[in-house]
Amino acid sequence: MEDVTVDSGPITPRRGRPPVSDRQRQRQRLDISRHAVRLFAAHGVAATSGEQIARAAGVSERTLWRHFPSKESCVEPLLTQSIAAFRTVLHAWPSGVDLTEHLRAAYQPALDASSGGDAEAVLTVVRLTHDEPALRAVYLVLRERAEDTFAEVLAERAGGAPGLLDVRMRAATMSAVLKVATDDLARAVAAEGVTPEALRRHREQLADALSPVTRGL
Repeated sequence: MEDVTVDSGPITPRRGRPPVSDRQRQRQRLDISRHAVRLFAAHGVAATSGEQIARAAGVSERTLWRHFPSKESCVEPLLTQSIAAFRTVLHAWPSGVDLTEHLRAAYQPALDASSGGDAEAVLTVVRLTHDEPALRAVYLVLRERAEDTFAEVLAERAGGAPGLLDVRMRAATMSAVLKVATDDLARAVAAEGVTPEALRRHREQLADALSPVTRGL
């Protein structure tokens, strides 16, 4: 019996835009975030529309709303940078090394040249959270989520579970210390700019304040 080849016809080329990779999506979200913070700082949140943010970022409003559920949430990628830097160094905390020593040696806030030049934007939005309740809500939600990561690391060191009251209290304290230290840095940078000395003071303040939090683990 002969093989029969079925001609399915010409292949129809795929229409529309090619799929966007996760990395491209994150880059676009961060770019939108930068423009949103610039507009919020210049005009305030209430006087800034999603249309203005989209136009400044060079994207359509449809694209903007695909990335963010509200104009206030546009600040999330930049706010995440200040939290992610600490979370990264916490995960890299070597066994047998005091956390304060590790922070002094390895902690680089996502507020310097290595963060892609977003230092001013990150600290600007941190300052804006004090005067803009909607932005503050976004900031507090991100910090609350970060506590889960802090609790996991602390629980691993303590040989317990992340849900233990002592571990959760230490994680919440750690989050509060990070917030206060970042707020102080934001105010200092507003006056003197992002300088190596300002970043050194921030690192020292954070290390000193966290020493009691990890004592006894």
